[in-house]
Amino acid sequence: MAEDLNTQSPAVKQVPAANAWLWIVNGISLFRANPVMWVILLLIYLAIMIPISMVPILGSVVSTLLAPVFAAGMMWGCQALTRNQDLEINHLFQGFKQNTSQLVAVGGFYMMSLLVIAVLVVLMLDRSAVELIAQGKDLSPEQASTVILPLFIAMCLLMPVLMGYWFAPVLAGLNQLKAVDAMKLSFVACLKNMLPFLLYGLMFMAVLMAAMWLVVSVHVIFSVVFVAIIPVMMTSLYTSYADIFGIDNASQSSQSDQVS
Repeated sequence: MAEDLNTQSPAVKQVPAANAWLWIVNGISLFRANPVMWVILLLIYLAIMIPISMVPILGSVVSTLLAPVFAAGMMWGCQALTRNQDLEINHLFQGFKQNTSQLVAVGGFYMMSLLVIAVLVVLMLDRSAVELIAQGKDLSPEQASTVILPLFIAMCLLMPVLMGYWFAPVLAGLNQLKAVDAMKLSFVACLKNMLPFLLYGLMFMAVLMAAMWLVVSVHVIFSVVFVAIIPVMMTSLYTSYADIFGIDNASQSSQSDQVS
């Protein structure tokens, strides 16, 4: 049966750069609302995705297609917490019940974009350099210099792809947008808020560096740090979405209930 899509796109706001800090703070608050369940959801996700990704060739394709489905499920979980509802295991699988085809399509567009970029980079690289890289051997200074330009071009091409993918799962999930519309709107949202996203990225980089320092210097078990950082990345993604798109969770309750 065809899925009934609500194609009404939310308006994109331009927010102050300082809001990046609020995204993380509010994301931590969402994590603290039910940390045990967040860890359980993460472990279930890894238990599903790691075995799939280990299947040669097909595994990476399937995991990339399913990633937006699970990401949307986590966003439904975040939405439930903001409405003072319980975070449940069922939230993780909500994307398999609502707008699934469009969520998978988001993963498909993302995968094809990465594939095109990879092919372009390989075509631009010196053949001997590609062979050495494939064999895990060191490049000469001359060969290394020929790699710089293709990698720079790849980074430039990768940026708009990531911008289009960032909010796409939550837009295709919570807002029921089609994949193309969700990716377009995600790109516009990221473009209009480059400064807060830059600050957000720098802060998370600092957090990751601090986490690695704890692992190396204080001998904290890496998994302990990992299970806290990854859920906060997801919850802060939701808080940035709610901020930039002006989401009023209370006003959307009736709409979500109708879709459910």
